[in-house]
Parts: sequence; structure tokens; C-alpha cells
Amino acid sequence: MLLPLLLLNNGLMFFKTSDCTEILLLLEKLDRLLEKAIAAAEVAYGVEAANNPYRGVHINAEEVETLLDQEPGIPRLRIKEPTFSEFSVDIFPENSRFLWLQENFGLSNFDIAIIAIALAPELDRRYERLYAYLQDDVRCKRPTVDLALNLLCTSAIEKLTRRVHFSTDAPLIRHRLLHLIPESNHTDPSLLAHNIKLDQQVIQLLLGETGIDGRLVDFCQLITPQISFDNLPLNPEIKQNLLSLVTANLTTFKPFNLYFKGEDIPGKRQTAEAIAKSLGLPFLVADLAKIVEAKAEFESTIKLLFREARFKNALLYIESLDTLQAPENNILYQGFINQLIESSLFTILSAIQPWVNITNQVIELIAIPFAMPNFAQRRFYWQKYLQAADIILDSQELDSLSDRFRLTSEQIADAVVNATNQVRWKNQAAEVTNTQVDWQKSITLIDLSTAARGLSAHDLATLARHIQPKYSWDDIILPANQKHLLREICNQVKHQHLVWEKWGFESKLSLGKGLNVMFSGTPGTGKTMAAEIIAQELQLDLYKIDLSQIVSKYIGETEKNLHRIFTAATNANAILLFDEADSLFGKRSEVKDAHDRYANLEISYLLQKMEEYEGITILTTNLRMNMDDAFVRRLRFIIEFPFPNEKQRYEIWQKIFPKSTPCSSEIDLNFLAHNFELTGANIRNIALTAAFLAAEDSNQIEMPHLIQAVRREYQKMGKILKDKEFN
Repeated sequence: MLLPLLLLNNGLMFFKTSDCTEILLLLEKLDRLLEKAIAAAEVAYGVEAANNPYRGVHINAEEVETLLDQEPGIPRLRIKEPTFSEFSVDIFPENSRFLWLQENFGLSNFDIAIIAIALAPELDRRYERLYAYLQDDVRCKRPTVDLALNLLCTSAIEKLTRRVHFSTDAPLIRHRLLHLIPESNHTDPSLLAHNIKLDQQVIQLLLGETGIDGRLVDFCQLITPQISFDNLPLNPEIKQNLLSLVTANLTTFKPFNLYFKGEDIPGKRQTAEAIAKSLGLPFLVADLAKIVEAKAEFESTIKLLFREARFKNALLYIESLDTLQAPENNILYQGFINQLIESSLFTILSAIQPWVNITNQVIELIAIPFAMPNFAQRRFYWQKYLQAADIILDSQELDSLSDRFRLTSEQIADAVVNATNQVRWKNQAAEVTNTQVDWQKSITLIDLSTAARGLSAHDLATLARHIQPKYSWDDIILPANQKHLLREICNQVKHQHLVWEKWGFESKLSLGKGLNVMFSGTPGTGKTMAAEIIAQELQLDLYKIDLSQIVSKYIGETEKNLHRIFTAATNANAILLFDEADSLFGKRSEVKDAHDRYANLEISYLLQKMEEYEGITILTTNLRMNMDDAFVRRLRFIIEFPFPNEKQRYEIWQKIFPKSTPCSSEIDLNFLAHNFELTGANIRNIALTAAFLAAEDSNQIEMPHLIQAVRREYQKMGKILKDKEFN
């Protein structure tokens, strides 16, 4: 327990016992004081006062004369000998909570006596009746400032001078250990008439209660750390450096904080928990976003939070600091930093953005970056959670999951659970009676990929249209070279980890780990179908972006929209399909006015985001020659989708009808392919129209249905179909 002992001078105390012996000792001292006070009260109020049910409510003439005969300011309970000295912390053992409270908050023995008076009715309601008697008022069951001064002071001068213990800068009040509460039936009561109430946190501390303060339960968790550094896939050198850093700084007894920066929120929290475990401390987690959202009294809540960490001997970990770094929360952020400095606690802060100090004060803080888990870390988590669920994948499948989905440890755990539940549901729906082991063995890479995709696409779904892939390699008709290039795209994604990380290309290139691809060709030649096939092959989500909705006439709005899309896509592990991209990516014009300048800035910004994005970006264009040369140079693949020739059209006609579709044996596919120069999209439309025509007047698709459907398609295309084309 060497490290925890080092924390004593950092505001934390390790109490050896959790019994209430010292509290009972304090109450015994208080009882002796109250005995003397009651004896004095009998003299001051008269013996008959105890039998008066209207004490404090009604004042008769005799009481008025008694009050006028008293010297001003004299404590009514005339206890001649000094009393507060009996509450000296010297009566408590070395590890006493009262002693720790006095040392950490600069309290005097007089303050400890006030705490004893305020604490008593929280523990035993008989003190309420005693206090009502001593205050000569049946309504005053809670101790007041006046009662405390009457019990602890022996003269008028002392009573006046001791009022300082209840001033705003007094330790008890400044640190909010004690609250002054006005009586509800007084509109503007004097200081003496205020009730004194010990803060609930202080009561919990003195009683050794382990639960979190009720005012913090909506924002905080106090847990016993379970995660050790052995359970984290961190580099051994990083683990050792982190522990050495914490140990060295705590040994110097200087205020010290860590700042965990980055997107890996679960990884940051787990590392902080591991630090807490290594120090032998409870782990107190607070979410600043929830505190701000709840519109609680921010300054008071933050004071409570830091004090809770001190009282519970806990390592404080504060999440969502980005919420305070927003411009509209500058005042709250400044107050938070002031509290951080004032607390002098070892605290770990967590945010996505870099640390920003908006005050003029120096803060002892060390920033540690936390990027999203890399391939090795993701593989570690996949293997860990799959083994825990008794799911078996081969090494290649494990590599595939780890390489394609940029997930946190919590998301990976959720993906395994979701895939397991989904397979159980499918088996149940199919009335499968396999044992538990059998259905777990039936969980495949596709099931896990589907679950992984479902965890990360929520934000992107609001910005782009999700396309559910339906096509496979057999469905697309293209020249051999184009098909080979499509497969090459998939292979490059599959082998990213090997080439970039193991073979070291990552150290040579700062950007460009993603794949930027262009599909060019006339509409209907299979560009979107090819994107679906890639998504199906890689088991990734495909999102189609309508650039006409992204480009804005307002300066700067297009960049904001693009930023949102690429940020969401990064979290979604998705393929982005920018359809009809030449509407934005045409040749950059000469700058003739402000509009031209900003249009070029939008293109440059998109090029930048594409290079930063580590996934697949596909751009489709009808006219490749319109694309800017500087832009084309940044593309990894450019695939031309040609207009299908007769042979290709025949193959498309062969595959266009589902197997269950009834077709006449007299349909002449060679005739259709030879006489009508159509794209794959046109042929699909004709087949569907023919099917509906056949459903109306026969039981199968026949040649007249197809001819009529061809006429309809030509009409849509604005072309005239001449009879000679039908021979």
C-alpha cells in the first residue's frame, strides 16, 4: 500500500476503521455540555417554563420584565467555565475523521464543537426536544447560531467575537461544510436566528458511509475498480511510463492532473480505472455533459464533486470536458478550472479536443493522446469477447473484423452480444432445437459484421441515404478489366493492415490510407451496382450522398456539411458514394468573383477530407473529361463503365429475370440484345414493366409484353421506336 500512503498530502485520507466510536465519544462530550446548559436554563427561564406548551409563541408581561433585566449580549445559558475546549481533536485517535476534517479545512476546536451541535439531531431526535427547551421555543427543534454561541461562549464579548465562525469567509461556511438556513416563518431573519445544518457529505464522511452523495447520483458513479493494466492491450512500455509518471508526481506532493485526449472514450475510461486499481483507490466517474444538461447549480455541483472525491478517497475521472469548451459555456469552464486548481486533487480529465486553458492561471497538467484502438487492440478485444461467448472464428476472419471496423472496446463487446442474440432469435423463429453450443457455433463472420455495422451508423443515417446491398459479382456485366479493378479495390481493403502497418507504409505516408475511387460512365451502366457489390463483399455499410443537398449558397455551410458527413462516416465504418459528383467537382474555374473563390475552396476542402478519411470514397460522374486534373491525381482508382455492347446486353437480359419468374420459351433474347441499344438500368426497367403487363393478362412473360415495355422505355428516353427495328 505504498502508493495510497503517498496520497495523504494530496487531500486523501485512508481511515483504518469505519466504526462510530469517535462520534459516540463526541456525543458524550455534548451531553455533558447540555446537562450544564439545562441547569442554567432552569435558572434563566424558571422551573415553570418546562410546563408551558406555548413557549416561544406567547410572551407575557413577566417574561418581558425578565428579558429587560438581562444584560445585552450575555449568553442566556450562563455556563461559566470554557466549554469548546472539551471538543479538542486531541481526544480522538490519530486516524480520526474529525482530525482529518480539521487539518484539511483549517478548522478550530470551536468549529469542531459547532459540528458536534449540528450533527447530534441528525443522529438522535431527542436532541431536537432538548434544543427546543434550551432555546425556550417549542418550534425551534433545530440548533441555531444563537444556541451554538450560547452553549460555547461565556461572555457577551466572546459571543460577539465568535460570530466570525459563521461569516462567509469562515472555513465552515466557505467550504460549505455547514449551511445557515433561515427559519421559514421569518422573512429576513438575523444571523442568530438562522438554523445551522451540517452538509450531508460531511455527515456521510463522519459516519463512514460509502454511498455517493444524493445530489450527485444523476451525474456520477462510484465504483470499485476491476480493470487492471494486465487486462488492457496497451504497449508494456506505455503502461510502465504511465505508472511511473503518476507515482513520481504523487511523491512530490504537488497538484497534478492528467488529460486524456482522443476519440477512444472506453479506452480512456478503462485506463483511468486501471490507474485507480493500481493505486488502491475507489474510482469516481463524473459526466460533465449530464451536469450541464441537468441545468443544476453548476458551481455548487462541481464543489460537491471534488469534495466527494476527497471524502471518498477516490480517484476522480471527469468525462465530456468538450461540453464546457464550447463558446457558450466559457463562464462555466472558467469556474470549473478554478475549482480544479483549488481542489489540489489528482484528477484525470477526458475530452476529444485538445486542452484549452482560458484562465491566466498555471495548471499542472499532462496531456496523453488516446486514438481510436488500432488493429492490434481491436483484435485483442474481438478475441477476448468472442472467447467469452464461446464463439470460434479462424484467424483470417478475426483479422477481417479487426481491420474493417474501427470500433471501441465497448462497441466490440456490444457487437458480440447483438450478433449472439440475433442468431438465437433466428434459430428460435426457425424452430431450431440445437443446444446452446450448437447455435453459438453457427454464428458467422457475416452475423458479426452485421452487428458491428448496426452500432456505428446512427449519425450518418441523418445525413445520407443508406443503401442495402442486393447485388453480387454474378449480377454485374462488365468487361474483364473493369471487374478485375473492382476486385482489386476489395483486396486493397482486405490487406490494409498487412501493407500499411506490418509492411511499414504507414510511416512513409501521412495521408491517403483510405481508398478514393471514381466510377465514370453514362447513367445506367452499373456504377451504383458496383458500389453495392463492393459493400456486400466487404460487409460494410453503403451511404449515398446527394451533393445537391450538401452544397449551400451560404459561405462556409458546405464545409460544415461535409465535415459532419466525414465525421459520421468515420464512426460508421462506411463506404461513401457521392453520386453525380461532377456537379461539384468540375474543372475549377478562374476566380472572377467571390462566388468562384468560395466554390474552389469547397472543392479543396472536400479533397482534404477525402485524403484524411481512412475508408472508401466513391465518386460517380457521367463525364470524366469535366473533372479537374489536380483532383484526378488524388484518386487511387478510376474505372470507366462503358455502354454495354451486344454481347454484354445479351448477358444482362439473361440474368435480369428472377428464377421464380415465369417466362415464355419463345422470348428471343438475341433479338432484344441486337436491336435495342440499352443500358443495364433500361433493361431492368423493361423487365419490370413487362412483368406487370404479364400479370394483368397472362400467367407468364411473353415477347409482346417485352416489346410493349421497350416502347414505353423509349418514350421515357424521348426516342422514337420505328417498326423496322422489329424486322
